[in-house]
Amino acid sequence: MISEPEELDERTLARRRFMVLAGSVTMLLVSAGGMYLIVVALKDVAQEFGWPRAVPSFAFSLQFIGSGIGGIIMGQMLDRYGYIVPAIVGTICVSLGALLGSLIDSAWQLYAIYLFFFGLSGQGSLAAPALANVARWYDKRRGLAVGIASSGQALAGIVWPPVMGAVMLAIGWRDMFFWYGIFAFCVMVPLCFAVRFRPPAYKPPAPAPGGSDAATSSKPRKAPLSTMAVQSTLCCAMIGCCTAMALPLGHLVSFVTDIGHPLETAVEVLSVMLLAAFISRAAVLGPLSDWLGGLRAMLVFSIGQAAMLALFTVVRDLWALYAVAVAMGLGYGGLFPVYAVAVRDHLPITEAGKRTGVIFLFGAVAMGFGGWMGGYLFDLTGTYTMPFLIGVGFNIVNILIIVALIFRIGPRPKPALA
Repeated sequence: MISEPEELDERTLARRRFMVLAGSVTMLLVSAGGMYLIVVALKDVAQEFGWPRAVPSFAFSLQFIGSGIGGIIMGQMLDRYGYIVPAIVGTICVSLGALLGSLIDSAWQLYAIYLFFFGLSGQGSLAAPALANVARWYDKRRGLAVGIASSGQALAGIVWPPVMGAVMLAIGWRDMFFWYGIFAFCVMVPLCFAVRFRPPAYKPPAPAPGGSDAATSSKPRKAPLSTMAVQSTLCCAMIGCCTAMALPLGHLVSFVTDIGHPLETAVEVLSVMLLAAFISRAAVLGPLSDWLGGLRAMLVFSIGQAAMLALFTVVRDLWALYAVAVAMGLGYGGLFPVYAVAVRDHLPITEAGKRTGVIFLFGAVAMGFGGWMGGYLFDLTGTYTMPFLIGVGFNIVNILIIVALIFRIGPRPKPALA
């Protein structure tokens, strides 16, 4: 039986808050490596089995679709029991999925592993629930905390592609899958103990003397749109940004090698992009969203992502690829996690896990569609120009939706008084 949140003194509360944040960052850093296994090995896997690139690209897509469905289920578990249950499930499934991935001999096995082990029960248990959990631990500087937590996934992109590229060249892609699974299990099991704590019960602050309590209520302030309308609009916006986001994440290594650069350089370009995404989440997302609010910060990040994805269709020189990769990382890095800030800004706090999971489901499906579309259209056209431009179109629709939502909601809600 899991107890209700206990009353804690400030020192204990601060210590647990730090442990949850640090543990979440590290867990996302390790677990997100599963995403890059197939990204780094995409061409080798396709060549070994004689598959078109659409096959491993579809596996990459299924991971996101599965994680979106799992995020809703585990978001409800988070609201009820805390993050410990999603953390344990995710640890077991990511590790087991990698071990099974080293043994595949058919496409359906690869699909099942990425849908259920890396997706539904893996990232579905770890990504959206982790951000929703951290958002509930922080009232002040919430955007900074969510940005730091989500930076674990971006940091994974800095660490894992070069490591996996070197390991794959040395021992092959199957052993790369196997040893990643062993490493993930050994590291993530102890982290489950760090993130096991439940956030303290929410207590609305007292209204300012002589002032209205509208800004300090535990419920979002009244707006021209209902709660369901805000959530539905955020779901639609998520589709546009994540379809575009999936293209460089899933295909940048293949794109860079296709235009004449070696694999070692290609994984470096991906790592540079994800280093910039890490900086964006760790150092830009927090101050920007705490200053502008979640929606306006979302608009800034979305514009940056669309512009850089368009530039990828025309650059070929290595220095230009690095420059666009840096700018792309700064744009897309803060875009996905800032939705958790917007949820906390405009939707009920007691339903943060469930509502974040629903919105992230739409993002996961869009990520899956974008990743598959990139491989499918490459097989048809022989280049990534068309899929990248289609991604820009989706991103423009996302920008228009965000602008419309900002105008309908009006000024951002004021932060609660300490």
